[in-house]
Amino acid sequence: MADDLQTLLDTLAPLLVDGSPHAVALGFKLERIEPDVAEMRAPYRDDLIGDPDTRVLHGGVVTALLDHVCGLAAISGLGGKHATATLDLRLDYMRPAEPGRDVVAIARCVRASGLFAFVSAIAHDGDETDPVATAAAAFMVTRVSQEAAEKARRAFGQISKVEEE
Repeated sequence: MADDLQTLLDTLAPLLVDGSPHAVALGFKLERIEPDVAEMRAPYRDDLIGDPDTRVLHGGVVTALLDHVCGLAAISGLGGKHATATLDLRLDYMRPAEPGRDVVAIARCVRASGLFAFVSAIAHDGDETDPVATAAAAFMVTRVSQEAAEKARRAFGQISKVEEE
């Protein structure tokens, strides 16, 4: 079963970032997706700096990164067949990211049950033991999230999951 899920996740991987215009605009890159785990990177870029004096990455970039990677872990935790919508996202910022460094976020699905998934995550700039921020999130499969996923699949020329079932 885990091999089947990993094969599905590998097939979906191109859609998981490139299917989101917001993630594309921010330059997010999927590092890995496995059962219950996702890892993404936000690049350090001049257009993503929040404070020109300190050159620190904008906090909104970290928020978007954590929301997106948590959503991917939720999708993975729910078996990879359903897109999700964020119900709740709590972030705790520990410190500013170091100027010049990419931020990496790692999320784990703690529990998935029915239409719900609960996820925890960290964002760091090189040292997982010294996080920039942590997150706890809840996700749900919704009609709207399913429609958005279907639209992304069509845009990328992939077979509809609805047509396969």
